[in-house]
Amino acid sequence: MRPLRWTGRTSQPREPGTVCVIGGGVSGLATSALLAADGWQVDLVERSERPGGRAGLWEHEGYRFDTGPSWYLMPEVFAHFFEMLGTSVDSELDLVRLDPGYRVFFEHDDEPVDVQATRAANEALFESLEPSAGSALSDYLDSARHVYELAVDRFLYTSFDSSGSLLNADVLRNGPRLSSLLTRSLESHIATRFDDARLRQILGYPAVFLGTSPDRAPSMYHLMSWMDLAEGVLYPAGGFTTIVDALVRVAERHGVRVRTSTTATAIRTTAARGRRARVIGVDVTGPDGETQELPCDAVVGAADLHHVETALLPEHLQTYPQSWWEQVDPGPGGVLAMLGVDGELPQLAHHSLFFTTDWRRNFDDILGPEPRVPDPASIYVCRPSASDSTVAPASKENLFVLVPVPADPTIGRGGTDGAGDPGVERTVDAAIDQIAAWAGVPDLAERVEVRRTVGPEDFVRDLSSFSGSMLGPGHVLRQSAFFRADNVSKKVDGLYYAGYSTRPGIGLPMCLISAELVLKRLRGDTSSGPSVTPTGDVEVG
Repeated sequence: MRPLRWTGRTSQPREPGTVCVIGGGVSGLATSALLAADGWQVDLVERSERPGGRAGLWEHEGYRFDTGPSWYLMPEVFAHFFEMLGTSVDSELDLVRLDPGYRVFFEHDDEPVDVQATRAANEALFESLEPSAGSALSDYLDSARHVYELAVDRFLYTSFDSSGSLLNADVLRNGPRLSSLLTRSLESHIATRFDDARLRQILGYPAVFLGTSPDRAPSMYHLMSWMDLAEGVLYPAGGFTTIVDALVRVAERHGVRVRTSTTATAIRTTAARGRRARVIGVDVTGPDGETQELPCDAVVGAADLHHVETALLPEHLQTYPQSWWEQVDPGPGGVLAMLGVDGELPQLAHHSLFFTTDWRRNFDDILGPEPRVPDPASIYVCRPSASDSTVAPASKENLFVLVPVPADPTIGRGGTDGAGDPGVERTVDAAIDQIAAWAGVPDLAERVEVRRTVGPEDFVRDLSSFSGSMLGPGHVLRQSAFFRADNVSKKVDGLYYAGYSTRPGIGLPMCLISAELVLKRLRGDTSSGPSVTPTGDVEVG
């Protein structure tokens, strides 16, 4: 196998050896693939029968439901990742551009708003809803693009282990502006530019992707609007599990041994007198129930960071012990529903958002000091059958409903056909009634023929998610960029971390970047931008 070629500053690079990656979600698969392509011998252990983690699949009676991520944003991150592995997005995925990008329903407003597929169309849309809002959006998106490009070049692809990550010409030149964007909320940033409440909500909702709210997210994150209002929204035909399938393919193509139904139970370490502990292996329980040790030179914890630290290491070796987690904002929890519906639902777009009028109260119910399930709630509905005939039987619809709730496992678990805990099922019933009333589908509840629900306790049991969090620690200022958990242990040599809990953060693109950050650490690469990709195919075998 020929390692990927690269350039960049170095700091104690490690020679490739053996590595065990714990967790077969997107970040674990991506990390495994990159390390294997760079010459490491990789074992990936995943306790579920199928890789994917949050990006799961549930099939029932001819329906194929994605159980997690459903927005394809930051396409250049996916393109860069696959290029790093000698392939391309076009070779691995079949992407469809959505038009409209999404539809927004507003409480007490009979007319939904369709967000368009192009920047020009969205500027015209904003102008139609508020005089001069079109030009204001143009300026807003220019700023969003500038900050987005700065983030990609200087903040996302770095572990901040070098002063050069921050003390460079681009960052210093933009210092006053960045300072203002970090200390002002996204909500106030939007409010000074737009008066129409609908436009404010459209521009503010991306904070939910970051596990927080517009009044809690720094205004730096207005960069998110560049992705959906200018670049547009894509969809991988066949569903988001096709991304998982592609990651498994490229990982195995480079020699990764993917071990499913295999649970990591402990990270083994050793330490000579007067020296730091170092990784020597991982204890696992296989599908046959037998326990064995996988010896290795390095370990990447790509499962939930709280679980890796507090369940797989003794307390004296934990960089992030339980006391540290007591100060963490876990972000929102979620109640999910996968619904198979008889008959078509043209009232809904591929993506539909339902926004309550009292947005501040809605977010306070979820993230505030006295958390409760919002009533009514701002909810999200994905109807992939609008764009993909393979996810539902003919003349039927596939609906994925997400209700953000507090990250509180006591809300309960879900189930099939109404068998979940009462609080979860009541929340889903209310969401179905809300969709029916706001979108004008009065018989929606009667048409549901397949139903599975998921609650915060499921996130704990199935994904070891901290506090039942749906997305991971929210991107409030103290949990963003270099304030977020580091991706290397401070107490155990050879132990690294990847995934939503670590830098750079939440979302599928961030998980791909987190994988590359582990690669850069092992290479000793302290550069702040994406790694230089290979020219030509990577040789395998």
